Amino acid sequence: MTAVVHHVSPGLWRLAWRRLCADRVAMVSLAVVAAFLLMLVLSAGGLIAADWEDEVGVNYAPPGFVGAMPAAPVAPLQAAQALPDNPFDPLADDIRALRAQLAGEGAPDMYGVSDPLAGDLAQLRGSAQAGAGGASPAGAGRLATLPFGGDKWGHDIIKKTIKGGETSIVVGLVAALLAVGLGTLFGALSGYFGGVVDDLFNWFYSIFTAIPSVLMILAVAAVLQQKGVLTIVLILGLTGWTGPYRLIRAEYIKHKAREYVLAADAIGASHWRRMFTHILPNVSHVALVQISILVVGFIKAEVILSFLGFGVPVGVVSWGSMLNEAQNELILGRWWQLSAAALAMALLVTAFSLFTDALRDALDPKVK
Repeated sequence: MTAVVHHVSPGLWRLAWRRLCADRVAMVSLAVVAAFLLMLVLSAGGLIAADWEDEVGVNYAPPGFVGAMPAAPVAPLQAAQALPDNPFDPLADDIRALRAQLAGEGAPDMYGVSDPLAGDLAQLRGSAQAGAGGASPAGAGRLATLPFGGDKWGHDIIKKTIKGGETSIVVGLVAALLAVGLGTLFGALSGYFGGVVDDLFNWFYSIFTAIPSVLMILAVAAVLQQKGVLTIVLILGLTGWTGPYRLIRAEYIKHKAREYVLAADAIGASHWRRMFTHILPNVSHVALVQISILVVGFIKAEVILSFLGFGVPVGVVSWGSMLNEAQNELILGRWWQLSAAALAMALLVTAFSLFTDALRDALDPKVK
């Protein structure tokens, strides 16, 4: 008797994983994305970059490979305010008395009233002179250079970039999940039921797509009028559901007439069971690809919002807020904060885009 061997055909996800493993670019991109996600988890858990607010370097500390910049000479306060004595000047006595007080000589006030700020001004003058000699108390204990430089407060740019990546990546992921969730729900209802339900959702879809996306995002941001990570997530999620809606609606229109859905209807399955138990698993790859696409777009949108002032509040750092700060630093020749944020964002966005293209090809059933 001849034994019959039954070969089990691999499913969609196993075939997709095989195609991904065969694509070297996809695996390298996946490794880069996984490294950023691991950095996100470690940063959120306080294991890395928890002390990013510590002022470890001097103001605008240059990168270590550039070297320390020479300190600009500071003229003594007395020399800066030196004025020629003129006996015919009606303000000569006042100027002489003010200079004597600034010098700490304790000259009597011509009006008989002691200056309450004389001591503070003398201390400030001493600090300025000490700073000119390179021994400023405010910079004591700080490093002259940092591995990739420091910002205007002396924060380490590398740690600040890691902490900013935590905010930007969280915004991109959560907003993408919200947008795809809304788009999937609306597309399922519209494509499955059709009729009046389809017309209603298509009307909403036409309104959202008729307005340019940037203007829609700014309009929702102006309505909410609150700055915060949750607000940015709501802004992006509520304006980004149109793309997933269009694709999921088309998939439901196609699948609701398939044999397996008609068989579920014949055995008495409810509409919700047919929609989310039978049809949704067969169109989930479309939603997955949409999530990966929207993550890239929403990370860039968060950067744009923070750059325009509609993003994260004061005290919360993100790649967008770093770019917002860097625009003023470029005038002073401090380029390292802009470079760090731009390089990190470019690396993540490029890796995510390449992985998205590979995932789309791997999940396409037409690709053998």
